[in-house]
Amino acid sequence: MSTTTETVGDLLREWRRRRRYSQLELAGEAGVSTRHLSFVESGRAGASRDMLVRLSEQLDMPLRARNRLLLAGGFAPAYGERSLDEPAMGEARAVLDAVLAGHAPFPALAVDAHWNLVAANDAVMALLDGVSPALLAPPVNVLRLSLHPQGLAPRIDNLAEWRHHLLERLRMQTESSGDARLAALHAELAALPFRAGTKPPAPVNPVAVPLRLRAAGTVLSLLSTTTVFGTATDVTLAEITLECFYPADADTRAYFLRGAANAG
Repeated sequence: MSTTTETVGDLLREWRRRRRYSQLELAGEAGVSTRHLSFVESGRAGASRDMLVRLSEQLDMPLRARNRLLLAGGFAPAYGERSLDEPAMGEARAVLDAVLAGHAPFPALAVDAHWNLVAANDAVMALLDGVSPALLAPPVNVLRLSLHPQGLAPRIDNLAEWRHHLLERLRMQTESSGDARLAALHAELAALPFRAGTKPPAPVNPVAVPLRLRAAGTVLSLLSTTTVFGTATDVTLAEITLECFYPADADTRAYFLRGAANAG
């Protein structure tokens, strides 16, 4: 049985092309010799740990990919990967939980690099009524949950617009990361059936694409923001994204405030 081993040259070429760098441009930005970089990519020369670190930084490689590059060069990974349940991640987990709780009564959730649910506040869970239990079995993929016919899709008033937004976002993430699992997820979601609109689309929102979701006899209009741990040096933490939804109109705001008052 043959096995394929990643080489430093293969990884550098892959990421250099993904970031649209020529050898000359990358060498100049990273402060290394163009000749030496060419030799490293071709396998005619090795690279020091310091050189690989500088190249990975200039290529803006995700921490997981930087570890792969170091391993291919024969060096130990530079970044740890811990579970959020480990004691060392206690402060980070506390920050994550505080953001989710502090965003109440509006929906907020956290996902990993493949859009699997890490945590969510009560406002998110309250919107999942009627979703197929199969889609709520861990790991819950929030994009699949949104676009699947047995998920939230039948309740999204602007499904075509929201679907395009999510698929385009996922496509760009896939191209930027080169992640095969994201590419497979994009192919799966793009193939899901979805209903065509029965009325002309609403005018494009001049600010952002809203999520218009039917709930309890009303249409909620929500805008989302994303937050990441910008200084993370742990792979797990670096791959977490927090998505917070805000009311896009007064009726939506009143709906969530009323729900919070009734719960209290």
